Amino acid sequence: MVDYHAANNQSLYSAGGQQIYMEQENDWDRDLLLDPAWEKQQRKTFTAWCNSHLRKAGTQIENIEEDFRDGLKLMLLLEVISGERLPKPERGKMRVHKINNVNKALDFIASKGVKLVSIGAEEIVDGNAKMTLGMIWTIILRFAIQDISVEETSAKEGLLLWCQRKTAPYKNVNVQNFHISWKDGLAFNALIHRHRPELIDYDKLRKDDPVTNLNNAFEVAERYLDIPKMLDAEDIVGTLRPDEKAIMTYVSCFYHAFSGAQKAETAANRICKVLAVNQENEHLMEDYEKLASDLLEWIRRTIPWLENRAPEKTMTEMQQKLEDFRDYRRVHKPPKVQEKCQLEINFNTLQTKLRLSNRPAFMPSEGRMVSDINGAWHKLEGAEKGYEEWLLNEIRRLERLDHLAEKFRQKAAIHESWTDGKEAMLTQKDYETATLSEIKALLKKHEAFESDLAAHQDRVEQIAAIAQELNELDYYDSPSVNARCQKICEQWDALGSLTQSRRESLERTEKQLESIDELYLEYAKRAAPFNNWMEGAMEDLQDMFIVHNIEEIQGLITAHDQFKSTLPEANKERESIQAIQAEVHKIAQYNGIKLAGNNPYTTITPQSIDKKWEKVQQLVPQRDQALQEELARQQSNDHLRRQFANQANMIGPWIQNKMEEIGRISIEMNGTLEDQLTHLRQYEQSIIEYKPNIDQLEGDHQLIQEALIFDNKYTAYTMEHLRVGWEQLLTTIARTINEIENQILTRDAKGISQEQLHEYRTSFNHFDKDHSGVLHAEEFKACLISLGYDVENNKQGDAEFARIMGIVDPNNSGAVTFQAFIDFMSRETTDTDTADQVIASFKILAGDKNYITAEELRRELPPDQAEYCIARMAPYTGPDAVPGALDYMSFSTALYGESDL
Repeated sequence: MVDYHAANNQSLYSAGGQQIYMEQENDWDRDLLLDPAWEKQQRKTFTAWCNSHLRKAGTQIENIEEDFRDGLKLMLLLEVISGERLPKPERGKMRVHKINNVNKALDFIASKGVKLVSIGAEEIVDGNAKMTLGMIWTIILRFAIQDISVEETSAKEGLLLWCQRKTAPYKNVNVQNFHISWKDGLAFNALIHRHRPELIDYDKLRKDDPVTNLNNAFEVAERYLDIPKMLDAEDIVGTLRPDEKAIMTYVSCFYHAFSGAQKAETAANRICKVLAVNQENEHLMEDYEKLASDLLEWIRRTIPWLENRAPEKTMTEMQQKLEDFRDYRRVHKPPKVQEKCQLEINFNTLQTKLRLSNRPAFMPSEGRMVSDINGAWHKLEGAEKGYEEWLLNEIRRLERLDHLAEKFRQKAAIHESWTDGKEAMLTQKDYETATLSEIKALLKKHEAFESDLAAHQDRVEQIAAIAQELNELDYYDSPSVNARCQKICEQWDALGSLTQSRRESLERTEKQLESIDELYLEYAKRAAPFNNWMEGAMEDLQDMFIVHNIEEIQGLITAHDQFKSTLPEANKERESIQAIQAEVHKIAQYNGIKLAGNNPYTTITPQSIDKKWEKVQQLVPQRDQALQEELARQQSNDHLRRQFANQANMIGPWIQNKMEEIGRISIEMNGTLEDQLTHLRQYEQSIIEYKPNIDQLEGDHQLIQEALIFDNKYTAYTMEHLRVGWEQLLTTIARTINEIENQILTRDAKGISQEQLHEYRTSFNHFDKDHSGVLHAEEFKACLISLGYDVENNKQGDAEFARIMGIVDPNNSGAVTFQAFIDFMSRETTDTDTADQVIASFKILAGDKNYITAEELRRELPPDQAEYCIARMAPYTGPDAVPGALDYMSFSTALYGESDL
């Protein structure tokens, strides 16, 4: 027979489950003792690292081995750093609840390919400091260090190689490990200075003052880089060998802070020459100014909309915001991406043409530089990303709030219905005039009530817990929820006091015990828990549920099937209880006993039991239908995930492959520049023709969002990553084509042969050791030496090298582009147009006269160029002037500005 008394203290759908202990992959041995100094460093570092992630969820830890014991914050930490949802935690306070929560966290870690050695849930729950630190180190390795990759090395070796490369130029820094190499603090300061030189005056640091060095690096990182202080300088200096795991954890934060830094784009553009180019340049300048103004104005209007984080109270209003954001992504932003790319291409082309013809460089109006537009664009994308994350989080929160609020109202209504009239019953004074037999009947009835009262304790606790969660999630109607919860709790306390008071009154007036009808008592004792079980079953069968994947709904279906398997035995219990009542009537009829009325020990009648049993029987198929409908929905969602993943898993590698191919094409020298340009344009066309695949994926992504699907285990690609990759691919191929076009302009303007260009590219690629597409100062110096320039390391050579660098790198960026390289080489080896050459050309058109007429210009030049000259040439005033004579000498000189004077 089912123990329904025990069943009242357990969840109807508790799936149970065995605790699975996984093995740990790393060198964490249960039997080894941790050095006290190392343990102190690990405690501080690991605590700070955990809090840097937990603060995103609005919480933190104080004691690393205590605050993870119940598993709740451990599961929250894993959700934050992985971006994935873990199974719902158990909210109970018992040890078994804590162990189950920790096991869910350990199972999640193991699902990421990590073997946990000697770490079990019991040890974490018991507050074992060494095992807790070992578990956190495993998490840090997996989520913060494992994916670091530098030159085919990964994890620890990759992080060490990154540190060595970044600190190589700094004196007194020699990073060989993650302990001794960091004691003097210079390595930390070098990493910051390499990426943010304005934050640290490195030359003022002294190797013999490690405490000052460490404190300086830690304070700067915390203030400007959002890296919390994870170690104390005194602990590091005072330890013979700092803890390697603590240092690796701290350094990994620097890696992630700097890994996304973008290299500054060079703005070296050449300028064009001759009259037609000068005319086109003015038109391009006007177009640039208008396009830049329009784009900046659009960004200025859009950013405040994206930065608006005012939440709505209903799901419908938040979903409308999400739909507006989708329209922005799908309709409004793509044309602006093309405008931004076209703006940069126009700017580069304009500057190239101006430089080739020795014209002054174009300077846009204040605030309309390419760097200003890029800065505004980066701010726009930052606001865009944050806005999307906020929208999705708000929708999840509102969904959760609606579910919890409805659940609160249902449970509160059931409880209030049960408590109705209980206070009046407990305060009546019927025992003052009762007989002894009646006293005993009242006492038994009170015992049954107390059993019923205890059975309802769980529901009151559930109501309070739901109200607390609604408060924590900032439910808009929390005041009314709190008021109702407060009233229920106060009434519950009053019922407890009245129950105790009535028992004491009954016991005081009770003189002796007499035997009573045992069948009535047995009926009451068995009917009350069974009745309560049926009420709980009805409540659970009508309980709302929210699931996010097939596994969760299948778990509910399994639990429901388990419940249905208990119904035959429950029916036997019902029939047995009804048989007791039948036996009562049989005995009364046989002995001629006239029953006084209903069972004195309970208000539960056989009719009410049968009615509730019929209700349970009706609710079971309804629950079956609801679960099957939800299973169908989750299967549909899973189909959407697979549909999106199949496309994303093809498009993601395709974009990456195209980016790599463009990179190879940009440094290869196959065929003439025209051949390369034709090949690149064909390549660009093939990329554009791939756009329908992106559009199809956008459609699949919109279906996923409309279905409120927030995870996809079938792919590592997100729509955001693929959008950015697609935009970068379009921009990269357009810029590469523009570079070839500019090289053709340079070749034609300077008279450079194809063989010379091939030779320039061969020399450039040879010294571009890291294949970055630019030559750093030392690489460029080596290239010049190979070409015969005297730039050796002496006073004269240094001066010559400084002069050349001033030409090829006027912005002092420390890098020389291929375009700047061929500009320099062509300037050194070819002649350029000068004012004198242009004057000589006009003199030929004028028939050796010192002036030229409008008629001659219209006869010799294309119409637009002729009118351009006529509108800008001043009248000629020399002694041999004739009516309508124009001064071409002053005009030609003015074209070249002061640079040719």
